[in-house]
Amino acid sequence: MLDAILELDRDLLLYLNHLGQDRWDAFWFAMTNKINSIPLYATILFLMGRGLGKKGVLFLVVVIVTMVTFTDQITNLFKDGFERLRPCAQQGVVELLRLGECSGFGFFSGHSSNSMAAAIFTILMLRSRFKNYVFLMIPWSLMMGYSRIYIGKHYPLDVLCGWAFGALSGYLFYKIYKSLKPRFI
Repeated sequence: MLDAILELDRDLLLYLNHLGQDRWDAFWFAMTNKINSIPLYATILFLMGRGLGKKGVLFLVVVIVTMVTFTDQITNLFKDGFERLRPCAQQGVVELLRLGECSGFGFFSGHSSNSMAAAIFTILMLRSRFKNYVFLMIPWSLMMGYSRIYIGKHYPLDVLCGWAFGALSGYLFYKIYKSLKPRFI
């Protein structure tokens, strides 16, 4: 059963990876580069922090940094625990991919988990003020995850599990923020 799932995962990766075209490569490499998301994150932090005062913004930043650190480190624990090679590092798969080689383990995707945690946290924090726009964070996170498949760094299952874990983390840290906010602000 597990072998069948992993084979399906491999086949889906190859299908999605081969949908790519040279003219789109630069876009997807830019999408997957975390540095390019800094303006988005800065804007979101500004919007969340409006009206909170210095202590409120500091508390918000601490919660967000803790959420990203938590999500990132749990992702690393899974990668080191499962030791599932990235497709671009796996013999028999890397030769079939459109783009490059790499090394390391990939289950589950840190980009996917961090982007979905940020998306869910942002939606919950800003939904009352920006209900028509805040849900755009979900397509952004989906694009971040797909970028990892496009460049051959993750299997689809890595990305799906990353999104699921990220969604739970974003919700959990929103609840933590709401429950502790009165004590710190």
